[in-house]
Amino acid sequence: MEEYKKSGHGVPGADSTTFHPLDLATDTLVLRKAIRLLEGAYHQLSAVLAPPQPTVYSFFHNYTWACTDISVKGRIADVLDQHPEGLSVDVLADTINFNKTKTLRVLRALALKGCFKEVEQEVFANTRLSLILKSTSNVGCTLRIHQEIPKYGANLYNTMVDQEYARSHEVDKSPRLFSLRKEGINSGYWEMDGETRDIFQRGLVGHSEIIGSSAVLHHYPWDTVSSMVDIGSGIGGTSIPLANMFPHLRITNQDLPGVVEQAQIAWDKDAPEAMRDARVEFVPFNFLEESPVVGKDVYYLRNILHDWPDVESTRILRNIRKVMGPNGRVLIRGSAAALTVEEPGLGTAEFSKHKAPEPMLLNFGVGNHTAYHQDMTMANASLVVTRVDDLVGMMVIEFKIAQN
Repeated sequence: MEEYKKSGHGVPGADSTTFHPLDLATDTLVLRKAIRLLEGAYHQLSAVLAPPQPTVYSFFHNYTWACTDISVKGRIADVLDQHPEGLSVDVLADTINFNKTKTLRVLRALALKGCFKEVEQEVFANTRLSLILKSTSNVGCTLRIHQEIPKYGANLYNTMVDQEYARSHEVDKSPRLFSLRKEGINSGYWEMDGETRDIFQRGLVGHSEIIGSSAVLHHYPWDTVSSMVDIGSGIGGTSIPLANMFPHLRITNQDLPGVVEQAQIAWDKDAPEAMRDARVEFVPFNFLEESPVVGKDVYYLRNILHDWPDVESTRILRNIRKVMGPNGRVLIRGSAAALTVEEPGLGTAEFSKHKAPEPMLLNFGVGNHTAYHQDMTMANASLVVTRVDDLVGMMVIEFKIAQN
């Protein structure tokens, strides 16, 4: 509450139809830590006080994802955005060619969670939550990327008992690939047409917004860094705001050739001064097969290692290690699933600083769910931890070359 008061705009209303300024701020770490504590506390309290039968049933019986999926595909938020005072379900359903009764059920299910609101009987309007579902939203693109995840998740058990998949950690033995092969689809993950690739890249930017990755701009000493390489940079979700905030930085974006081409378009639009001053370069490469450019201060990996098994993660890090100078650093941003119990000798002093107060679970429980939904694999590549920043839902971990 204090953070909202400090903003000068108060606490957002439950039915607010516009974003609160803090929704769009780049540094909300204090607020995010408070929300993590709140979410963990009320879910833990509910688990203690509520009977276990309905609690466990709610784990499984949940259609929120399906209703959200329908809203995104039907572009319901886009239509309602043209009618801030509200639109009747009759007209809305006709506009998007949906059945009225089914549309009403979807909207009411989401309105229970503050996503859309029924302003009068069978008349709905957007809320600040449903605005996220608009097709112009980067986070909306993230949702479109993840639309098939429930289908893949339904095959998780099958991959744990299938003889070919059960003991494998290979990339091509994932629930996603299992599901696609059952459907007779064998195309590669990166084989996309232009529109799909654009949605994917915008979705990566949206994912950064979801986990508040812009906090790294404010909570890492970039003023002591003169050059950085954004490995697997995408179109510049992190490096563009970094360049705009720290004009002294020389930035190298490295990704696959097609992505690098897209990135240059994004930089022309969102960081024209950096382009004009030649403070950024674009170097295509494959981090599994090649090393990045030589001798930069920081090599930054944003949500890279959690996508790869140990063998590939180690290869990526060793490729970086080959080109690091004696004072070079590897900066890894990703989700780190914290321990639920403390044991002597586990972890480092840096990690032990970031635990919840008693009597909560040490890992903040549900308040830290993002870390468990995005498991990050760390590998041994002759690097040692020198700094850990807890940015809520993710850690930014600095490594330097191990001194033998």
